[in-house]
Amino acid sequence: MISEKTRNIGIIAHIDAGKTTTTERILFYTGENHRIGEVDNGEATMDWMEQEQDRGITITSAATTCYWRDTQINIIDTPGHVDFTAEVERSLRVLDGAVGVFCAVGGVEPQSETVWRQANTYNVPRIAFINKMDRLGADFYAAVEDIRTKLKEETVPLFIPVGKESHFEGVIDLLKMKMVTFDPETSGYEYSYSDIPADMQDEAQKWREKLLDSVSSYSDEITELYFAGEDIPVQMILDVLRKCTIERQLLPVFCGSSLKDIGVQCLLDGIVDLLPSPDDIPPASGIVIKKDKEEEVQVKNDPKAPPLALVFKIQYDREAGPLAFVRVYSGVLKKSSAILNISKKKRERINRLLRMHSNRPEELQELQAGDIGVIVGFKLAQTGDTIGSEGAQILLEKMSFPVPVISIAIEPANASEQEKLKKTLEILSLEDPTFTYKDNEETGQLIISGMGELHLDVLVTRITKEFKVNCNIGKPQVTYRESITSTVEKSFTFSKVLAGKENSATVTLRLTPQAAKSGNSYENLVSSKVMPPEFFDAIERGVQNSFRSGIKYGYEVCDMKVELTDVKYNELTATEFAYEACAAMCFDAAAQEAGPVLMEPIMDVTLIVPSQYVGDTISSLTQRGGIVSSMESRPSADHINAQAPLSHLFGYSTALRSSTQGRGTFSMEFSHYAQKLDR
Repeated sequence: MISEKTRNIGIIAHIDAGKTTTTERILFYTGENHRIGEVDNGEATMDWMEQEQDRGITITSAATTCYWRDTQINIIDTPGHVDFTAEVERSLRVLDGAVGVFCAVGGVEPQSETVWRQANTYNVPRIAFINKMDRLGADFYAAVEDIRTKLKEETVPLFIPVGKESHFEGVIDLLKMKMVTFDPETSGYEYSYSDIPADMQDEAQKWREKLLDSVSSYSDEITELYFAGEDIPVQMILDVLRKCTIERQLLPVFCGSSLKDIGVQCLLDGIVDLLPSPDDIPPASGIVIKKDKEEEVQVKNDPKAPPLALVFKIQYDREAGPLAFVRVYSGVLKKSSAILNISKKKRERINRLLRMHSNRPEELQELQAGDIGVIVGFKLAQTGDTIGSEGAQILLEKMSFPVPVISIAIEPANASEQEKLKKTLEILSLEDPTFTYKDNEETGQLIISGMGELHLDVLVTRITKEFKVNCNIGKPQVTYRESITSTVEKSFTFSKVLAGKENSATVTLRLTPQAAKSGNSYENLVSSKVMPPEFFDAIERGVQNSFRSGIKYGYEVCDMKVELTDVKYNELTATEFAYEACAAMCFDAAAQEAGPVLMEPIMDVTLIVPSQYVGDTISSLTQRGGIVSSMESRPSADHINAQAPLSHLFGYSTALRSSTQGRGTFSMEFSHYAQKLDR
């Protein structure tokens, strides 16, 4: 099977750990690139978007394909910045394995923990690469210990460094017990094995013993050979390591310096030897709807089965239109064929099939189970849609994305730009599920919302530069919510004569406040025999619409439970319209009496500052309404974890940099909504 020789992997890490640089080296060594592009000079292949080159960060997850030891490796390079968390989330959903890149100086940094948790959610097998061994303050063993304690992983180093910082010159392969050196003249393309230096013999032996000790716990055969003092074949160790990696019992650790061209080929060997093929992972779970009931089914990686694929990313191309990035779970997708968008119940046509080499396409005739590629020709597809055959309609589980918490007003500079702006926003919201836009009915403004200041800044720059829309931008605003503080039960009667016919309904609703992060829920406690089901559906529609339209200020409602406790039904005057309107009015009247409050987004904040600035940093954060939850001292810098209201964090990164002489950094992600206090 083709998929045995396929690896679908992602590169995940904290911002600036060297993900894109590592990917550039992989493309160079696998022959995909003829020369190495650098992030620092804006030439990285994977950061092909103009803004990525300007800012030196990764924004979109670029997909590319390369080959190593007769194995096809589909790589998705994901962003490390917390504002682009949706890009990481959608990539992890379709990957079979991942490489976690860690900085040898910083170890496990805040965003590393976030993406690691996301990978745990999707149960993705991983290997670790400790990068930047050439940097001042690099400490391989401290980084390994950091991964073990913070990420709760059973780390197993397969390589240890020879030297560090400016003296970092190669790695020791603990499986072959040889030193590996990389030729700087060929940018590390040529590498050689030699005997381990005498002063490193004891250290290498110690770590080999640890490796064999870890592996023998999962293999009786290795244990017997180990105690008998016999040689253990390298392949036997690799086979056990592969099984343990796929089952997430052990985390193999590699080391090197991507920038100095050391250790990347060893990592490539690790990807092929240890990470799973599409055949090695459990079947994907899907849902079949039978007689209004959802039934879970398993989708095996089988090219002979009916086609089934998940759209995990939409990217707009000016010439080709929307590019739908898909992961094929079963069957074969063929060029110039029709397929069903199962999520939307609409037929779409596959005009072209492409394999992406970063942003350079290669035409394909078909995509088989286990592969990742791009479909050109879809008009309706969105991120998270399932596509497949009409005869086997299985919905693959949907992806969940965090709610946007920051908004700005945007308006076209003149009337002629209005249509262009709407079209652009439509394209961007198809590409990015965490970006939304809507008209504010009260002010008449067009409001766009995203995950953070950087996220919106990037989107606005794309609107003005990439799509060339001339528009005016307002200041960032917090996306508030509304909720209630007490339980209220209320009845309401609606009666109106329309076109000579009376429309009437009586509804009783109970509104109850819920704990933070609970979300909204609606429950019908009335017997279904009281009236036809379409009237119950109308009541639910009325309540759901009220959730969106708010209570006092027009903001969406959060953390509230609504129960339908009673209805009165008269078949002569009952209409769906009456019940929907009655439910909305009853909700409004009850919510007004339930102590309505304004809710603001509270963010989880992580600050990394040198120890001499900790006091000032905590003081400035407290002044902004922040509450420090924990602190951790490290050799390089102190880590402060806190929670603070988003409304007080605008411009905080600038204030932090100026108060720490440019050495402090902070990242934040949405935690929950809490009652807004007058500060």
